[in-house]
Amino acid sequence: MEEDDVTIREQNFHSQVREYIICFLLFAVLYIVSYCIITRYKKKSDDHEDEDAVVNRISLYLCTFTLAVSGGAVLLLPFSIVSNEILLSLPKNYYIQWLNGSLIHGLWNLVSLFSNLCLFVLMPFAYFFLESEGFAGSKKGIKARVLETFVMLFLLGLLILGIVWVASALIDNDAASMESLYDLWEFYLPYLYSCISLMGGLLLLMCTPVGLSRMFTVMGQLLVKPTILEDLDEQIYCIQLQEEALERRLNGIGSNSHYHGNCQHLYKELDNIRNQRSKLERRKKASGWEKNLLYPIVMLILLAGTALSVMFVALNIVYLLLDETALPKGSTDKGIRSASASTSFGVVQAIVEILLMFYLMVSSVVGFYSLRVFQGLTPRKDDTTMTTIIGCCVSILVLSSALPVMSRTLGLDKLNLSNSPTDPESGKHSANGHQKTL
Repeated sequence: MEEDDVTIREQNFHSQVREYIICFLLFAVLYIVSYCIITRYKKKSDDHEDEDAVVNRISLYLCTFTLAVSGGAVLLLPFSIVSNEILLSLPKNYYIQWLNGSLIHGLWNLVSLFSNLCLFVLMPFAYFFLESEGFAGSKKGIKARVLETFVMLFLLGLLILGIVWVASALIDNDAASMESLYDLWEFYLPYLYSCISLMGGLLLLMCTPVGLSRMFTVMGQLLVKPTILEDLDEQIYCIQLQEEALERRLNGIGSNSHYHGNCQHLYKELDNIRNQRSKLERRKKASGWEKNLLYPIVMLILLAGTALSVMFVALNIVYLLLDETALPKGSTDKGIRSASASTSFGVVQAIVEILLMFYLMVSSVVGFYSLRVFQGLTPRKDDTTMTTIIGCCVSILVLSSALPVMSRTLGLDKLNLSNSPTDPESGKHSANGHQKTL
C-alpha cells in the first residue's frame, strides 16, 4: 500500500515537472518572438549606459513580457482545441498522454495570473517608471525614480480600489457583498479583470467589423495588384515628377541659412518620395504569378473567411434560440476530454474554427489601429517611442483577454474549461481570468 502511495506521488511529481518544463519552453519561445517584434518597431536610441537607457531597457523587458503573455492568451484557445481533438482521436496513445487536461488547465491558469500581473502591476509600473524623474529635493537616480513609481502605483491602486468598492456598494447594499471586496485575491482582482475583459469584448465587437472591411485594403497595399487594377508605370512617373520638383526647389534654395529649416523639411519629404519610388519599382519587378494569381487568391481567402465568420455567427444565434441545452444553465458537458466537446465534423471543423479565430484576431487588431481614436498608437518601424509601445502592449493584452469571450459568443468554441472533473474547486478559483469567461 505504501509502495502504491509512493508511486502515485512520484507520478504526480514527474507530471508537475513536465508541465513546468513545457510551460517554460512555450513562454521562452513567445518571449523571444515578442522581443524581436518590439525591437523591430522601437525607436533607436544611443548606446550610452546612462539613467534613461537603463529605464528604457527595463520598460522594454516588461513590454516584451506583456506581449508574450498576450501571444499566449491568443494561442491557448487553438492549442486547447487541437489538444482536445488529438486526445479524442488517440485516447490510448502512450506518447501523447502528457497532453492532458491538467496541462491545459495549468496553462490557462498561468496565462490568467500573468495577465492580471501585467495589466495591474507591470504595465503601470513601466509607464510611471518611464515618466518619473524623482521627487523634488531628492537625489536624482534610479532609486528616486523607483520610489516615485511605487508611490504612484500605491495611490493608483487605492483610487481604483475605492472606485470599485463604492460602485459595488451602490449597486448592492448587501453587507456580505461589501465585505467580500476585502478579499482582494478571491473577489476583487477577478471582478476587475472580468470588467476589463468585458471592455475588451466590447472593443472587439467594435473593431472586428472595421477590421474585416479594412483587411481588403491592407492586403491590397501589401500585394501587387493585376495590371488591369493598378498602373504602376503611371504611379512611378508621378513620383519621379514630384522628386524632380523637390530637387529643383532644393537647388534653388541653395545654402541660404534663412531657409535652413525649410530645407530640412524638404529633404525629409524627398527621402519619403524616394522610398515610395523604390517600393513601386520593386512591385513592378514582381513575377507574373504574383501579379495575376496571388492577389485574387488572397482576396478570395479573405472573402471566404468573412463569409464563414458571418455564417458561424448566424448559426450560433439560431442554435441558441432553438436549443435550450446550448445555454450555460443547460450545458452538461464536463471537462476537456468529454465527447460533447468534440465538434460535429471532427478535425476539419476544428481547423476551420482555429483559422477563423486567428482571422478575427488579426482583423480586430487591424480595425483597432484603423479607428481614429487609436491611430496615434500605430507602431512605425524604428520610430516608435516606449510610451507608444506600452500603450500597444496594453491594448493587445486587453483584446487577447477578450478573445475567448468573443469566440464563445460567436460559437467558435465548444470547450468547457471551467467544469473539469479533475478540478473540483474550479468554480471557486477559475473566476481569476479566462476560465471564468469561458
